[in-house]
Amino acid sequence: QVQLVESGGGLVQAGGSLRLSCAASGSIFSFTAMGWYRQAPGKQRELVARITSGGQLNYADSVKGRFTISRDNAKNTIYLQMNSLKPEDTAVYYCNVLKTFAEYWGQGTQVTVSS
Repeated sequence: QVQLVESGGGLVQAGGSLRLSCAASGSIFSFTAMGWYRQAPGKQRELVARITSGGQLNYADSVKGRFTISRDNAKNTIYLQMNSLKPEDTAVYYCNVLKTFAEYWGQGTQVTVSS
């Protein structure tokens, strides 16, 4: 069982930066993929960034070059560094961990970017 708690969201002006953190209660050492998704009002949840167990990094085209996903195994934490934020990045951001037979979601953290 894994519990995920996100933090770091907030209100920021366009062009600013935020760093989201996702702390896992259990070990995230063994996983298929872990990442960040987001959901804006009236829109479907979409993948933002993901790390696979093989070390492959995947980013949505809309965030490439601006967002960076990383993990700290010792702290059981994954991060999303978000730079050059745009109003269209406004959404609830969710942490996700995918294991072989289970998938876990955090409760979400709101990111609001003002123009």
